[in-house]
Amino acid sequence: MFSSSPSSTLAPPLPLPATATADAYEGHTTAATSTGVIHPDIFRFNILTRLDGPTLASASCVSSEFHALSNQGSLWADVCRSTWPSTDEPRLLEVISAFAGGHRSFFSDSYPIPALNTHKFAKTGAPPHEIISAVDIHHRGKLIFSRVVETETVTGWFRWSPFRIDMLEPKDVVPTLVPYPGTDDECRELGNDLTLSWIMIDPNGQRAMNVSSRHPVSVSRHWLSGEVHARFATVLAGERGSSSEFAQCGIVVTCGGTHGGELQVREVSLQVEDLDGMFLNGRDSLVILQRALEGKRRRAAGGVDEGKGMYEEFRRMKMERKEKKLRAEGTLDMLCVAFVFKSLNLDNLDRIDSVY
Repeated sequence: MFSSSPSSTLAPPLPLPATATADAYEGHTTAATSTGVIHPDIFRFNILTRLDGPTLASASCVSSEFHALSNQGSLWADVCRSTWPSTDEPRLLEVISAFAGGHRSFFSDSYPIPALNTHKFAKTGAPPHEIISAVDIHHRGKLIFSRVVETETVTGWFRWSPFRIDMLEPKDVVPTLVPYPGTDDECRELGNDLTLSWIMIDPNGQRAMNVSSRHPVSVSRHWLSGEVHARFATVLAGERGSSSEFAQCGIVVTCGGTHGGELQVREVSLQVEDLDGMFLNGRDSLVILQRALEGKRRRAAGGVDEGKGMYEEFRRMKMERKEKKLRAEGTLDMLCVAFVFKSLNLDNLDRIDSVY
């Protein structure tokens, strides 16, 4: 396995903390813990290549030697490829290679979720002329859908039309090996088994972010067509005090099929919705997306997917805003009725006075 590195030129063994090898290198824990050392080539080829992105990032913080070994571009390219197969597309490889830290920077941008706890935005640069969407859908860890779509953002049609990105053409259908859920229980189970990643990339600004919850926030079946709709979502901060103070990036995956047959992916789309339930146009959506791209990232506490919690909070804020508007409109209606009633009474009094 290591014939490319002759024993006479091998680097000296690398000190290894006793707690670092128990799970990483199965079958060699006894030797590692008893000698306290492990060869860099073994560490590089037999341990680091087995780690996922967050664990690899943690390993790079152990020491300067670990940092040097864990910072290799090929390792992070493999991590990105295994996490998001769509990143292996030639156009994306070219874009990611232009990031300051290559695949490692891309991973650090795309793996955490965008921060939501601030409306104090730094001054943003020019809006991106293009947005690249890289979407991967897995079922029980197996890839069932992977696409990359490029969207121009400089046309008048994009700026003033409702913002929407479709990963499939209207008549496209992607077959899968997933059984079509024939009952409501199977629908709920499908929601537990599906995961989706929608990475939005600004190639000019060299930034990326994931705008999807990991798991669906809801799964429902259309009462007439029988199509299954799986909704994924994340919430981004907008302009304080406006209807877009918080905006939902809503992703809908529409699947068809027949009972006893296989699930077919028929639609994968993204839209941005404000607190009034209105879909934003391209210009307003781009402002929110650009701020999120250039903003901070956060990790879900304890690695828990926060998508559903954010989605439910957004729905609560929508309901409160709607009720507040209804109360304001009700008060205004009452004032109008009172004013009209008073005017009618005054008019009647004037008529009575004129008679007598």
